[in-house]
Amino acid sequence: MNFFIISLGCPKNLTDSEDFSARLIAHGHNLVFDIKEADAVLINTCGFLASSLKEAEQNIVYALKLKKEGKIKKVFVTGCMVERLGKKVMQKFPQIDLTFSIKAQENIENILSKHGSVLPSLPKTLHAPEFKMGLTLPHTAYLKIADGCNNRCSYCTIPFIRGVYRSKPIEEIIEEAKTMAKAGVKEINLIAQDTTSYGQDLYGKPKLENLLKKIVKIKGLERFRIMYAYPHRVTKELAKIIAGEEKIYPYLDLPLQHISAPILKAMNRHCGPEQIKEVLSMLRQTVKNIAIRTNFIVGFPGETERQFEELKQFVNEFKFDNVAVFEYFREKGASSYNFKNQISAQTKCRRALELEAVQSRVVDDINKKLIGKNIEVISDTPLLGRTYKDAPDIDGTVTFNKPVEAGKIFKAKIISAAGYQRKAKVK
Repeated sequence: MNFFIISLGCPKNLTDSEDFSARLIAHGHNLVFDIKEADAVLINTCGFLASSLKEAEQNIVYALKLKKEGKIKKVFVTGCMVERLGKKVMQKFPQIDLTFSIKAQENIENILSKHGSVLPSLPKTLHAPEFKMGLTLPHTAYLKIADGCNNRCSYCTIPFIRGVYRSKPIEEIIEEAKTMAKAGVKEINLIAQDTTSYGQDLYGKPKLENLLKKIVKIKGLERFRIMYAYPHRVTKELAKIIAGEEKIYPYLDLPLQHISAPILKAMNRHCGPEQIKEVLSMLRQTVKNIAIRTNFIVGFPGETERQFEELKQFVNEFKFDNVAVFEYFREKGASSYNFKNQISAQTKCRRALELEAVQSRVVDDINKKLIGKNIEVISDTPLLGRTYKDAPDIDGTVTFNKPVEAGKIFKAKIISAAGYQRKAKVK
């Protein structure tokens, strides 16, 4: 069977697509990168928000249209949408050949001949995949160290979709990383719903620091990046490891969501504004030139203009390298769905634009200080790459004045910058 993958949503979902695609290839099937060459389309859906469900449905409609026209034979659907809606997906789209849950992905080679829904419950443990391949650029990869979440933020449906927090054993992560190194990967981005909780379920306490000390010893892997850290679990020890280990980028993805104490409490975030500020100060004092990426939600139920102004002032003051701004979405299944004082769509949009404007001015200031500096970059293509400040797919880019080998990690001089796009001079 020739199969074409449509992988939607976050990098954590992409790693699932990589794992079950590798299983299919190992059992004699062929992954194609042109849908016209496919016998079947396999859609790995996101189900985090209503907007992601809509995107998934649009892709299902597209695939079913191709099937009706005789251009493909089968349509398979899996992922978070299936985990969230179960048999309702097949009920809405009966022309789908098979829907299957995240747990069933582990047995994908044996279920694609079935019709209907295969929906075993989420696994209680998490292990490294039996087979491994990459759907990213050859030199960079995501490595999922845990899945699920126990934080229960009031705006989030992830715990209900992905289940409780489950870590991969350290030994299995090391072997998975070694496999990536053998395949030519140079940059690994460590991901989970909360990387800073890594190991809590297996070892009785978080063990991210222990994992880092072991994984950096793998030959062939040159750089690591830590994504999705939870603020109050960022320790001084973690900061010291980042500061003292050349292989770990001075970069941390640290979703904060807000800075107002009442809003953080309503969000069920487990840290207040003072602790957030203490962590940020500690990171900047401990890790030279650290790049910090974060997310903020505007228009959360009950957010006042004064609280929003507090958030704007915070963003202006702390000068984050990369910021993603999201309008609060009233999502069924999340506890905040029933909160009073919902904010109007017009107000949410205005606040998002205002906060983005604040961050734009911050980036302008950061860019002025970057001009003329030599900083570490990685080339994704001969003429395009990223600085150490930029994670794949979500942050900025850098263009080079002359071609370099893809996957090369080196220092280059920043000669101009506008927003999150920079230009660098290669020696």
